[in-house]
Amino acid sequence: MINLAPLHTFGFSSKATDLLCIDDLTSIPELDHSPYFILGEGSNTVFLEDYQGTILKVALSGVSVKETDKEYQVRTAAGENWHKLVVTLLDKGIFGTENLALIPGTVGAAPIQNIGAYGREFADFCHSVETINLDTGEIDILSAKDCQFAYRDSIFKSAAMPRTLITHVNLRFAKDWQRVTNYGELQQLPGEPGAKEIFAKVVEIRKNKLPDPAQFGNAGSFFKNPYISQSSYSDLKKRWPAIPGFTINSGIVKVPAAWFIDTLGFKGKVIGGIICHQNQPLVLANYNNGQPAELLTLAREIKRAVKKEFDVELENEVRLMGAQGLITL
Repeated sequence: MINLAPLHTFGFSSKATDLLCIDDLTSIPELDHSPYFILGEGSNTVFLEDYQGTILKVALSGVSVKETDKEYQVRTAAGENWHKLVVTLLDKGIFGTENLALIPGTVGAAPIQNIGAYGREFADFCHSVETINLDTGEIDILSAKDCQFAYRDSIFKSAAMPRTLITHVNLRFAKDWQRVTNYGELQQLPGEPGAKEIFAKVVEIRKNKLPDPAQFGNAGSFFKNPYISQSSYSDLKKRWPAIPGFTINSGIVKVPAAWFIDTLGFKGKVIGGIICHQNQPLVLANYNNGQPAELLTLAREIKRAVKKEFDVELENEVRLMGAQGLITL
């Protein structure tokens, strides 16, 4: 059995049947129909039980850049660290990812989750995603449209993409860069900040708000920010005038899940060794040798309380792994 504690940032001492490291395309194994799970850096996955299958650890590496008159074309392997890629691109004068600084995980995980922060999403600059079918060995390239990106979602989470491994992503960045500073604390930046100033501010914010997984095991935002109807938001606004909201379109409003959790008094709440973080209640952290059952208890308590008080259904953003595969709250 393989110890999974160092392979996911929550650090629970779960195990798996086997581990295979994929560091080039020739090392991709021929798989039978036994269970397996594809893992990058484990920053968005929590292993709650011993997994009865094989972990495929993605370690493909390499970044290449081509340039045209109007854009930069970047191809990067799925095993590259996302934040290091952001830094590399900024150093090369390629701007666009600065709002997504310090998001943990690999490049290959970015399209699955359609990672996003501070007004930008991965989908904004994705051109295509290269994949390989683990049953047939067939290689395919999905356009950004084919990826069906949505808020923290993509086709890669659906049953339409079984047994598929992302090997590379292709990104496009216009040389006519447009800053995005109209979200959250970025609005406090004076004047017309450059990409590196935005990057520095995002890093500062994230370091101040979010616990370092090396000190307190966590997987970042545990819940998705819910999308609710404009009418539901208006009703909530009558009862809680301070409720924040970001209009997505004429009928949909995104409300920070942290606001619901904080308003109900969960910030700083502890169950066993698990805490709802005192600076960012959207983060549940393993601060004192917490156990999986304690994490589930706290998460489910939050979910039930938000549903009861606000009639809003929170969904976990973190992937929760049981013995046979993904589970839900």
